[in-house]
Amino acid sequence: MPGAGSDDAYALATWVFLRALGLVYLVAFVSFAVQVRGLIGERGIVPARLLLEEARRGVRRARPRAPRWRAFLALPTLCWWRADDRSLLVLCGAGIALALLVAAGVAQAPALAALYVLYLSLVSASGVFLGYQWDVLLLEAGFLAILAAPLELGLDWPPGPGAHPVVRWLLYWLLFRLMFSSGLVKLRSGDPTWRSLTTLEHHYETQPLPHRGGWWAHQLPPPAQKASTALMLALELVLPFLVFAPPPWRYGAAAGTALLMFLILATGNYGFFNLLALALCIPLVDDRAWLALAGALPGLRPPPVEAGAGGWPLWLLAPVAALLLVLSFEKLRPLVGLGGLRVPGLPTLTRVLDPFRLVNGYGLFAVMTTARPELRVEGSDDGSSWRPYRFRWKPGDPRRPPRWAMPHQPRLDWQLWFEALRGGRPSGWFTLFLERLLEGRPEVLALLAEDPFPDAPPRLVRAELDDYRFTDRKTRRETGRWWRTRRLGVHQPPVSLGRDE
Repeated sequence: MPGAGSDDAYALATWVFLRALGLVYLVAFVSFAVQVRGLIGERGIVPARLLLEEARRGVRRARPRAPRWRAFLALPTLCWWRADDRSLLVLCGAGIALALLVAAGVAQAPALAALYVLYLSLVSASGVFLGYQWDVLLLEAGFLAILAAPLELGLDWPPGPGAHPVVRWLLYWLLFRLMFSSGLVKLRSGDPTWRSLTTLEHHYETQPLPHRGGWWAHQLPPPAQKASTALMLALELVLPFLVFAPPPWRYGAAAGTALLMFLILATGNYGFFNLLALALCIPLVDDRAWLALAGALPGLRPPPVEAGAGGWPLWLLAPVAALLLVLSFEKLRPLVGLGGLRVPGLPTLTRVLDPFRLVNGYGLFAVMTTARPELRVEGSDDGSSWRPYRFRWKPGDPRRPPRWAMPHQPRLDWQLWFEALRGGRPSGWFTLFLERLLEGRPEVLALLAEDPFPDAPPRLVRAELDDYRFTDRKTRRETGRWWRTRRLGVHQPPVSLGRDE
């Protein structure tokens, strides 16, 4: 007989989900590995050691005699031991190797536990560059996957019993919170574009990194845009409740969520977010449906399922599940209008555990940006002749088509979108970025598509703001331009090393 507490109706679902999550981890670590030295390395934009030093100072200000482990609780990362380039690359390399083990079905529980520690370490040490909602979603899903994984160290073949129902329902609850919160924040924000269903008339051209699919979607007429917006709100606000319904209704939640993820994937670059959300849909589908799907696809034969040892015992899962549910209530409380309802001690518990990203708040695009300011970073040797730095992924040359980057997430290009929205108020990390350009640091320049000063760094750099708008089909056909641009103003006046000009 299968192990006590296993869920044999979802054995294949668990088997597929764990492998899918291993692949998502693989994408996340590979994508960050090729950028880590330029972002947070020793000679990167914001070296990890700077963030660690700031965290240590913050702890000492709050508690002058606090022991060293207090700083670790405030910023849990293995980088406290070493944060040089080699150590950061080792973290990424170890993550890649462990993700391959999970995808192959070998020693999944310990490998997933190590992956959680490694990715949390990078998130904690990376500041703005690794702080997006899908980064913390991967950590939360990754922690639950530890509880869903079989405890055997060998190859998980054939698939053994499924995850305990407690774990499966925690995964359902995570997917529900992700989708429903994303819909609810749109309504509660009071943003007029959501209420008038005109959001998608702006979204495709103002999102962080559109690709060609976004340009084509922007050409749809207003009635189609309004219908698409209404469909999105329905998928986020109504469909998530089917997560808790029995099959086949639960299949509808999986299919609707998958539809939304494919539509997002077809119109914009969001790194591994769509893949991760699709992976979270897998546990909604029981083995009966997976077998039916396999039978409908010629040549596809599902793996056999055999009885095996059980997973984590209920006496351990129950308190962990209770803790996660309580923490998630604290995250949802203000969103659903229960801000005045407080459980004594819960805010303190949440504050202590928040750095470990076990439970997180979600809600994408609560307020829609209706304009697209774009940064133009330039360098000069004489202050009169300026040459632009060219980026790999973000809009630049109006004739260059928007590029497909998914599942890779170019962290610098993404962060520059947020920086442009600050409109003339440069952030600390951006000031450091300009300094790195003036210093000509190769690790940072490697993040760009082209360095206009290959022989020696410029004496001055500046950042100007332009307005970018998608062209229509007629304009693109006649001019070859994907974007209409006009100058908005100055984001950062010319600066040199040590002084403004």
